[in-house]
Amino acid sequence: MKNLSPEYGYNLLMENRVSDKFAGLALFIGVAQFLMMVMIAEFLYPGYSVSQNYISDLGVGSTAYIFNSSIIVLGVLALVSAYFLRSFSVAAAIITVILAIGAIGVGFVNENHPPFHLIFALLAFGGSSILPYAVLHKTRKPIAVVWAILGTIGLIALILFASHDYLGLGEGGMERMIMYPDLIWAMSFGGWLTRETGNKD
Repeated sequence: MKNLSPEYGYNLLMENRVSDKFAGLALFIGVAQFLMMVMIAEFLYPGYSVSQNYISDLGVGSTAYIFNSSIIVLGVLALVSAYFLRSFSVAAAIITVILAIGAIGVGFVNENHPPFHLIFALLAFGGSSILPYAVLHKTRKPIAVVWAILGTIGLIALILFASHDYLGLGEGGMERMIMYPDLIWAMSFGGWLTRETGNKD
């Protein structure tokens, strides 16, 4: 029979909070480095247009090593985050694994291989936009509502992007309406997970 003493309960709580911190740190670092590397790749790609070029265009040509390595790192760190997220929410951990697989797949399979690349991109985009709903179900915090709103923006943009309705933003602009809200909420969530655990007293 498990020890259900207050000391046991406190130790379990601390273990879960430490796991949350590792999950948040891995997620924050993964997203932050990817965001920076995307911007650097955009600057270096000859004639690149954020409106007319797909994000995945950065994964071929002279900037391929920057973009592909960065999104693979994002996926690997998302897997690390998913492992530690289990104590926070199993559903969130599963969705994080799915989007991580998508990110790693995008890094290894560039846009020159459309069927597979599109599948991986859909896993990454879709998973990133759906994940805040699992978080909202778990936390019920006001900030989680903001994350869900950002995820919803990503989902709507994904639908518009898939239907080739770019609302004047261009294919690259609409694709960024999927990516940026998801990156913003994920960084915020990662930072929230690394919050102070407090003292035993």
